[in-house]
Amino acid sequence: MDILLTNDDGIQAKGLWALYDRFAPSHRVTVVAPDRERSAVGHAITLHAPIRADAVSVNGAQRAYAVNGTPADCIKLAVAELVGQTPDLVISGINPGANVGVNINYSGTLAAAREATLYGIPAMAVSIQGKSPAFYDDAAAFAEKLVHKIDRYGLPQGTLLNVNVPDLPGKKLRGIRLSRQGNEHFKEGMERRLDPRQRPYYWYGIYAPEPVGEADVDAVALARDYISITPLRCDATDYDHLDTLKSWDICI
Repeated sequence: MDILLTNDDGIQAKGLWALYDRFAPSHRVTVVAPDRERSAVGHAITLHAPIRADAVSVNGAQRAYAVNGTPADCIKLAVAELVGQTPDLVISGINPGANVGVNINYSGTLAAAREATLYGIPAMAVSIQGKSPAFYDDAAAFAEKLVHKIDRYGLPQGTLLNVNVPDLPGKKLRGIRLSRQGNEHFKEGMERRLDPRQRPYYWYGIYAPEPVGEADVDAVALARDYISITPLRCDATDYDHLDTLKSWDICI
């Protein structure tokens, strides 16, 4: 297969190269990733500055590029200029830290996979629990198994997979849960501080409680040591509410 790898953690990220080491021996792999960390930039794209891509040599990769833009920029540039042909699959990750629940809306990791899906390319985002994970290789091994399934069965047009893996060796994983996105809103805060000139500035913080709820929620499955797989759609239309809106008799 012709596989494109990207992420939102930058070209040097361990999770990115764990995927490369897993797939490069058997596939044609191209890496196009941000030149620095771009976490939580969502689906931003660069409009008012030039986008540059530098060929880099990391882990002996023959086709690797560092881009001074966002994860979504990486996909656009890869498809338009760098890859040479439309890839068979895009994998974004492996992100250190889960991308579950409302965090999906902010994630650059998910945005890259979503951007590929908008181009009609099968895609998945892969994340591993924790900020300093130890078991990237095990997560990459599972990603390879899932790629075989995608290659066999395909994905519906406009659908991508969001995969979250516990930071555990493979033999300690409890299994797989096909999960839905949680909608629990975490407690947030803005800590006000003063700089040396006594001007206020703010640090954003989020306080995530231990996940509770039904077993088919992504964060709950992950907390119970299951791999969570959630299919996500690019089409954000609330079809159930369309008929309700018609009953409003809206007019100008």
